[in-house]
Amino acid sequence: MDNQMRILLVEDNPADAELSLHALRKEKVGNQIDLATDGEEALDFVFCRGRFADRNMNDQPRLILLDLKLPKLDGLQVLREIKNHPQTRAIPVVILTSSKEERDMVESYRLGVNSYIQKPVDFGQFRETVKQLGLYWLVVNQPPPTKAFASN
Repeated sequence: MDNQMRILLVEDNPADAELSLHALRKEKVGNQIDLATDGEEALDFVFCRGRFADRNMNDQPRLILLDLKLPKLDGLQVLREIKNHPQTRAIPVVILTSSKEERDMVESYRLGVNSYIQKPVDFGQFRETVKQLGLYWLVVNQPPPTKAFASN
């Protein structure tokens, strides 16, 4: 894994995706931001399948921002797959969702999510939340050592 500050944003709502991308880019959080618009595309990206087959499996995102309510595969299924695979389980995954369901939060933590954040409704608060998320996970937090991604 290189030192690039790559973020994978998994969001199907075009308005929320644009807000998140704008906030991350405006604050220069991450130098590579990839967008997946459904759960299947997110897993294809992470596991280098389908149209991402040429991507290097060792070039994983430093952070995954994951919505729960997604087409094809929901966010919990995506989280389960990422956290069950030895090469990807150490990638920090932050649920960024509008869901207020306690069961979603409980299941997310049970599956190994690193953080669970409810999207603020206010535009300014949403932008600030995304900015702070990116700064914390990419600048303040120490990433896992490369050997944390080694196959067992």
